[in-house]
Amino acid sequence: MLPVFICEDNRMQRERLTKYIEDYIMVERFDMKLELSTGDPFELVSRMPRHQGMGLYFLDIDLGQPDMNGFELAQEIRKFDPRGFIIFITTHAELSYMTFTYKVEALDYIIKDDIDTLHDRVLACMKQAEERVSNDQDMQKYFTFKVSDKKIIHELLDDILFFETAPTIHKVILHGKNRQVEFYGKLKSIEKMLDESFYRCHRSYIVNKKNIHELDATKGVVKMSNGENCYASSKLIKSLSL
Repeated sequence: MLPVFICEDNRMQRERLTKYIEDYIMVERFDMKLELSTGDPFELVSRMPRHQGMGLYFLDIDLGQPDMNGFELAQEIRKFDPRGFIIFITTHAELSYMTFTYKVEALDYIIKDDIDTLHDRVLACMKQAEERVSNDQDMQKYFTFKVSDKKIIHELLDDILFFETAPTIHKVILHGKNRQVEFYGKLKSIEKMLDESFYRCHRSYIVNKKNIHELDATKGVVKMSNGENCYASSKLIKSLSL
């Protein structure tokens, strides 16, 4: 389910936009949920560390805050959600070029002075986001996890070699093609978040079958494509050999 966030300084505009979106979700049966509607950009920022995965964001540019405008809010969102859909809704048509200056890759830039146009464009953006999430398989192929209260990482499943329990209690190490990341988690929970390419071959390891280079069933060793070794129990390694 795609969460939807609204940050609009004008209360009447925010209420109108909230109603549009809630009605569209119900009538169009979008697989979405309105997660937050606020006039405070810092409230949205505070929610981001708890939000994992992609979202749909409708942001005003003038947020009535000296320390944060809509573009700066979008930059904060991108730290946690690099693949989410950002739509700017504003009266400032002349600032549209700033979406490129801030490098936030906005899905749309809607001028809210024309109510009919606003109504149609919001619906069009929601449809586009729904279709892209449903049809673009690459958007489904990420493992998303929180490294700290201020950092969330999205790792391509195909780039993950294996997970192993870390020496530090309650932590797991993700071994990727390009990096290793240690974070708090349990293999049992992680296993449920992965697709059929991944296999729990040992109580301390989950391997990506696509990235296995060689098996040594006698020693219970699984050699990955980068030369690293994992271990598998004598019982579980048999399934990898099939």
